[in-house]
Amino acid sequence: MKILFPALLAAVLCGACAAPVPPAAPPPSDAADTPDAAATLARIRALAAHNRCSSSSQCHSLALGAKACGGPEAYLPWSSASADGARLHALARRYQAQRVKENAGLASDCSLVGDPGAVCRAGRCQAGGAADAAQ
Repeated sequence: MKILFPALLAAVLCGACAAPVPPAAPPPSDAADTPDAAATLARIRALAAHNRCSSSSQCHSLALGAKACGGPEAYLPWSSASADGARLHALARRYQAQRVKENAGLASDCSLVGDPGAVCRAGRCQAGGAADAAQ
C-alpha cells in the first residue's frame, strides 16, 4: 500500500501535466474599435456640421480622403468657433489612411482637387473664397 499510493499520486500528477492547455483568447482586434471609412467620414461631417461663424478668420477647409494617385478627394468647410480642430484633423488623417488602404491597386483620374478655401457667409462657414484671398 505504501508503494501503491506514491505511484498513484505520481500518475495523477503526471496526467494533470499532460492535459491539453486551452488556447489563449486572441487579443482584441482593433478592427472592432476602428470604424470603416464611411463611418469615419460620417463622424467628420457631423463634427463639421456645426460651422457657425462671425468672421471668415474662423472658417477653414479640411482635406478629405485620398485619391488613388495622390491628393485629397474633396475639401470640407469647418469653423474653429464651433468645432474641435484637433479632433477633426485626427479623424481626417484616419480617413485618409483608410482611403489609401481601400484604393490600393486602383486607378484614378489623377485630377487635382483644388482647395476652395472657406468663408463666413450668413453666419456659416462655406466653401469658397480661395480666389478672393489670392487677389
